[in-house]
Amino acid sequence: MYIQSIVLDGFKSYGQRTEVNGFDNQFTAITGLNGSGKSNILDAICFVLGISNLTHVRAANLQDLIYKSGQAGVNKATVSITFNNTNPAQCPPGFENFKEITVTRQTIMGGKNKYLINGSNVTNKRVQDLFCSVQLNVNNPHFLIMQGKITKVLNMKPPEILAMLEEAAGTRMYESKRQVALKTIEKKDAKLIELKAVIAEDITPKLNKLKEERAQYLEFQRMERELEYMLGIHKGWQYHLSKVSTNKAENALGSAETKVKDIEQKIENNKNAVAELEKYIENLIRSNQSNAADKLKELETELKTKTTIEAKAKASTKGIDDDILSEEKKKKALEKNLVEDNKALSDKEQELSKVQSLFDSLKDNDAKDKEAVVFAQKKYEALVGGMEINDEGETTTLQEQLILTKQEAAQASTESKQASMQLNFCRSQLKEKQKDLGFHATDYQKDKENSDAMIREVKSIEKSLGRLNFSQERMNELQSRSRGLNNEIHQIKERVDNFEAHRPYTSCRYRDPETNFNRKSVHGVVCRLIEIPDSSTCRALETAAGGRLYNVVVDTDVTSKNYYKGQFATKNHIYTFK
Repeated sequence: MYIQSIVLDGFKSYGQRTEVNGFDNQFTAITGLNGSGKSNILDAICFVLGISNLTHVRAANLQDLIYKSGQAGVNKATVSITFNNTNPAQCPPGFENFKEITVTRQTIMGGKNKYLINGSNVTNKRVQDLFCSVQLNVNNPHFLIMQGKITKVLNMKPPEILAMLEEAAGTRMYESKRQVALKTIEKKDAKLIELKAVIAEDITPKLNKLKEERAQYLEFQRMERELEYMLGIHKGWQYHLSKVSTNKAENALGSAETKVKDIEQKIENNKNAVAELEKYIENLIRSNQSNAADKLKELETELKTKTTIEAKAKASTKGIDDDILSEEKKKKALEKNLVEDNKALSDKEQELSKVQSLFDSLKDNDAKDKEAVVFAQKKYEALVGGMEINDEGETTTLQEQLILTKQEAAQASTESKQASMQLNFCRSQLKEKQKDLGFHATDYQKDKENSDAMIREVKSIEKSLGRLNFSQERMNELQSRSRGLNNEIHQIKERVDNFEAHRPYTSCRYRDPETNFNRKSVHGVVCRLIEIPDSSTCRALETAAGGRLYNVVVDTDVTSKNYYKGQFATKNHIYTFK
């Protein structure tokens, strides 16, 4: 590889582009007159080869290499050397396919450098490696003797001569790289020792600690899985017990409903019977009034007849006395008749006594009938005046009796509604208990006792429904029972709240994230939205679902975002059903 041509543009004394061609392959020296520019040609070659010590090219800085230091309008210096690369023995590695190699170096005002190989931008290191691969290291040249350096070469010491020979043999480049590599290895070894110390002192203890924590965490996960599995078994068993108790409660509730229906039917039948009895009593009162009037008339007629007979008897007795006085003489003749008359008189007296007793009874009946007539007259007058007389003889208006009747009917209806509300409450409680999968055995026993108490209360209400007549004592008793039921409801609510407080993930309590928030858009927790027809699948369902049973279900993504804006007791995952 040798120089074919050199192109200089703005380099030192070459202000304009100058191209020097026709270099011989045996070119070894530049000769010429003083001031002809031969030194600048050599400086240009060294400039392209990448000389680092600018004093060898008689310059203090790169700006001195530009034509007139950039004062003549030229602000850059460019030198291009074209090498012949036809000899494969001297071809640099990687350029075997190039017959010519053009190396260009350009320096710009400000100290910027630019390197090109065959028109491609490269680094300074790449150019130095190119020339070092063909024994052209310009910073330690054996191929170049600069002007005024002949004496220095002749006075070289053996190490310097050895260095020049190594450069000529091409091993100097590798020695330099070896030194650089050794320094790099030394630095890396120091860094490696430091890293080993860091690993031994910091990382290894932390790693051991992390391994222990990992083992503990794996053990924790295993225990957590076992706990979850055991909780699933426990919940499944609790659900089974709850299912059995629920079935019993449903049967009891069904029988209670049947009894309530029977009681309602009895109430309806009793109402119909009461209506029929009222009609019968009215008819009976009317018939009694008419019969009493007829009987009174008969008794008055009979009384008049008896009175007439009595008057006649008295008149006859007086006439007989007069006849006895006047007809003394006829006494003997009439003794027989007198005996007969006395006998007849005794018979008449007996008959009179009988008539007298009958008269007394008739008189009593007449007094009673008069009282009945007076009562009927009062009742008639009261009816005419829009009033009515009750059983105590007090006059009351039909409106008041209607109000009393309505009050009694309302009281009966209220008791019936209370019984229905109690029944509905029992039904709602039963549904809530069916949905609640986390019953404890003790809670279930208490709820069973409450259910039995409610059933007893229903039976008590059934008995009370049979008594439609209102009384203040019964009203007080019902109010007391109402307070007792309210207390039981409060206690049940407290137990439900305690249950949800100990298991907050079974409910989704939250504050409305915005005004007029539709709470129906939040359906609730998954475990409260499903019903399991077959209790044998509970364990499989809980094992498969796991913690997802406590996820919150909403209707849309917008509701999900709004739900997250609110403040809630438990932050569960959210699933959207559209």
